[in-house]
Amino acid sequence: MAFAVAFTPLRSLAEAQNAPPGAARKAAERPAESRDGRKLPADSVTEHTLTLPGGRTIAFTATAGSLGLVDESGKLQSEIAFIAYVKKGSPEEIAARPVSFAINGGPGAASAYLNIGAIGPWRLPSDGASISPSQKIQLKPNAETWLDFTDLVFIDPVGTGYSRAADGDGKSYWNVESDSSVLASAIARYLRQNDRMSSPKFYVGESYGGFRGPLIASKLQEDVGVGLSGLVLLSPVLDFAWLQSARTTPWGFVTRLPSLAAAALERSGTRPTRSLMADAERYASGDYIADLLKGPSDAAAVGRLSQKVSALTGLDPETVRRQAGRPTSNSYQREIGRDQGRVSSAYDTSVTGWDPDPTAPTSHFEDPVLTALQAPLTSAMVDLYANTLNWRVTNMRYELLNGAVNRGWSWGSGRGAPEAMGALKGILSLDGSLRVLIAHGFTDLVTPYFASKILIDQMPSYGTGDRLKLAVYPGGHMFYSRADSRAAFHADAADLYARALKDRSDGTAATPGSRGERPQERPTP
Repeated sequence: MAFAVAFTPLRSLAEAQNAPPGAARKAAERPAESRDGRKLPADSVTEHTLTLPGGRTIAFTATAGSLGLVDESGKLQSEIAFIAYVKKGSPEEIAARPVSFAINGGPGAASAYLNIGAIGPWRLPSDGASISPSQKIQLKPNAETWLDFTDLVFIDPVGTGYSRAADGDGKSYWNVESDSSVLASAIARYLRQNDRMSSPKFYVGESYGGFRGPLIASKLQEDVGVGLSGLVLLSPVLDFAWLQSARTTPWGFVTRLPSLAAAALERSGTRPTRSLMADAERYASGDYIADLLKGPSDAAAVGRLSQKVSALTGLDPETVRRQAGRPTSNSYQREIGRDQGRVSSAYDTSVTGWDPDPTAPTSHFEDPVLTALQAPLTSAMVDLYANTLNWRVTNMRYELLNGAVNRGWSWGSGRGAPEAMGALKGILSLDGSLRVLIAHGFTDLVTPYFASKILIDQMPSYGTGDRLKLAVYPGGHMFYSRADSRAAFHADAADLYARALKDRSDGTAATPGSRGERPQERPTP
């Protein structure tokens, strides 16, 4: 997921293992060599029935395959791997049903996280205080699948999953501009091939996939002629200048402080809510930044910072004082569990692992969430493709997190940091019916929720205030690993879809009105 953390690609796995029970297979396959130079297998179509709690069932068709993108001469340029889940119905019912395109981030991450972690029909359990790379990879029915209200298409950018450049060199795809153009083309190709141009269309993106969302929506509007009805952006990066600021710049400390305070609440047994975070948010955007601007040489300011930051975060006051009231993510990850020899994840501070060298002055450790999930997610996806979806790729490895993509990414030649706020303003102002949900986890230090709140607060209203919402849930970067947060997220997304479809059926854009952010308070189960 996030751009801020480096990762290492996995080695190839041998064969997939066991499929979820009850998968009825109906394969449609042709020899790969007859497909105009394409190396990936022909698409495979299988039929499934998902039984959910309460006896509810969803019958759907799954297609695993690839979209071949060609240049103007018809020469194959790339094969974009995808998995599509379409609820069964008549052609007219399917055409009227929403279709959502889901893409993860990195850059260099496949869509497995959204697929078998959050919104697909099956889910790999990954909750708990720690994650084991050797855990069982058996997928379970996902009670919070979005197949309730939309068909789902999971897309892997070039260099991730099984997606590939035709000539084997994906570097020309690994930049902000080409990436959004190619993914917009892939979405358009799927819509044309499957007669879904008349369907309501939505985008779902996580982390850098959230950054991609407004850029892809703009490309679809202006270059392809396709309008989206809504976007759901999970743990997004909206402006990289706010994500990776230098230690001499105060913004990074300001945006992370509320997440550190939320982590302290969780450690005390209290469930974070927006109302409980109000004090930390006010302090971060008020007295905290005022004292940060005075600089570390101002002893009085450092004294005030140390006292308040220690109280909010639970960090040792002397540790905070030595850092002049400016705790970093890395220092927090180690200091908060030093007495137990544990380190926390930057992706979710509630998930911890053992410090490999607890007595050393500094320690280099793998992230207890991101790294620990690589093996089970990779194994589960290879198994899903081969044994449930009947799509076997025998000549290449599955890339869950491709370090070559991340290291080789080009961010552009301009002096400014990449940002998606301009594109977000453009699509919201152009289409008065478009709706956007930005969702975060409280205890995510990689893409802190407070950064998005500050940026959203700078947006014009563009009509009614509920067209652009911020929702924050207990959990971290992948907050959907928690059952309660996954259920709340499902409800909020279903509400966005229903409102967007109502606007679409009424044929009216949102009317001018006051701006407001919907409270995210929910009773504790």
